[in-house]
Amino acid sequence: MKNIFGISFDELKNIIDYTLLKPQETRAKYVAFIDEAMKWSFGAVFVPSCHVALAANYLAGSTVKVGTVVSFPYGFASPEAKADESVVALEDGATEIDVVMNISEALSENWDAVGEDLSTVSFAVREWEKYSGADPVVLKAILETPYLSDEQITEACRRVEGSGFNYVKTATGVGPGGAKSENVSIMRAAVGDRLGVKASGGIRTWKDVCGMLSAGADRVGTSAGPQIMEEYLVESM
Repeated sequence: MKNIFGISFDELKNIIDYTLLKPQETRAKYVAFIDEAMKWSFGAVFVPSCHVALAANYLAGSTVKVGTVVSFPYGFASPEAKADESVVALEDGATEIDVVMNISEALSENWDAVGEDLSTVSFAVREWEKYSGADPVVLKAILETPYLSDEQITEACRRVEGSGFNYVKTATGVGPGGAKSENVSIMRAAVGDRLGVKASGGIRTWKDVCGMLSAGADRVGTSAGPQIMEEYLVESM
């Protein structure tokens, strides 16, 4: 089955990072969320680091990957703290890490500090891979694009690429705005086909997803995964 957009059901579910990062949700709510992710076989779930082990245990043997966020949502932690948080999450069972870059340094255009921040995380993660024998970890840098000018988005992408990350990502969903197709287009132009682009923040409908894919995204982070899949099925009938 393919939608008029040209993406199949399996392709769509595999690019969705189904996300729950709300501090007010209970452990039981996270378990229900993980069950829903297994039902739809999404590409990955993203949970707070305190629930990574829970998710990894429930999803063992499934195709759904476990991801978490680091220095969420402001990116204020030191490079060393971000690196340590990432490694602990990997030891708990995460295979994908989305790191909030230092937004303050980016807005200050202290780009060397931005690059060093991310490179410290990348080095620690790649060393962990080497000594653990684990499969390669997917690293994504969250830029929080609503705060940045077009030129700053482009330069941030350049620094992410130089730091050894695999993806650039739009937003946390906590800041002043979420993903915008024009920002995704800038990010795609900056990284070409060398890095992936993840759109995240305020994506709640199949129409939203289509806009992000058209702009150049190849992963989508959303808390509305099941609703999006249901809308896709209705439109594909």
